[in-house]
Amino acid sequence: MRWPGVARSHALRYKWPAMASDSTNKAGNRALALEDVRHVAMLSRLALGDEHLKRLTAQLESILGYVAKISEVDVSGVEPMAHALPLHNVFRDDVVEPSLPLDKVLMNAPETDGPFFKVPKVIGGDEDSAG
Repeated sequence: MRWPGVARSHALRYKWPAMASDSTNKAGNRALALEDVRHVAMLSRLALGDEHLKRLTAQLESILGYVAKISEVDVSGVEPMAHALPLHNVFRDDVVEPSLPLDKVLMNAPETDGPFFKVPKVIGGDEDSAG
C-alpha cells in the first residue's frame, strides 16, 4: 500500500493518512476506528462479524502502537542488513575425487546385472497403469 507523500525509505516514519477516525488513544497514538478495520478487512476480502471486528480493532491498535514505538529508535548509524546473523556458504568446494570401486558400489545391491543395479520394471510391465 502506498501512503501519500511517503518515501519508501521512510516506511516506519510516516504520518498516518486521514481515515475514519483521527482521535488518539491513551498512548497518544492515533486510535483506530471500527470503520478503519472494516475497510482493511474488505480490502483483504475477509467477511468478519462486528464482534470479531471489535476484537481485531483493539489488537491492531496494540500492534500499531508497538510499530510506533519501534519507529522512535534512532537507526541513523545502523547499516541495512538482509539477515540478523552473518551468513557464509556452508558447502565444501567442488573437488574431483576418486570414485568408489564398482564392486564396493554394487556390494549391497539386492540384484545386479553386470555393472548395473537391477530394479523391478515400472513402466511397460503387465500391470502398467500408464499405458
